[in-house]
Amino acid sequence: MMRKAKIEDIKQIQNLINYFAQQDLMLPRSLNELYENIRDFWVCLADKKVVGCAALRVSWEDLAEIKSLAVHKEKQSQGIGRKLVESCIDEAKVLGAKRIFVLTYQPDYFKKFGFKIIKNSALPHKIWAECINCCKFPNCQEIAMVKKL
Repeated sequence: MMRKAKIEDIKQIQNLINYFAQQDLMLPRSLNELYENIRDFWVCLADKKVVGCAALRVSWEDLAEIKSLAVHKEKQSQGIGRKLVESCIDEAKVLGAKRIFVLTYQPDYFKKFGFKIIKNSALPHKIWAECINCCKFPNCQEIAMVKKL
């Protein structure tokens, strides 16, 4: 079942994200950050447990970002990630975003949805303000990708 996240989901979301972060596949998220941004998150539930998550954050007047896409390793290749990405894209359209971007270590996955690789410098400077607090700063290897909506 796909739905917007609730407060009760946050610890499971963090465990899911940080499992992959420990493998250097995505960036970790603190509980504080997740609670503050709960309204951005979509979750997929199976047996009342969070098995997938993704967040949509509006970044600028015409630009939104998909963040923190994660699917439990035992639930991968079942369409959960696709449904999460599509939910974020649909929400971005409803909100009026003209473009949506990702910063990812998995560019091939997002190419399936029509995202194109761009230079990181093509994104507004506001995007990078969050990077200063990142454990990977200044040696980030994330790839910027964008999709026109």
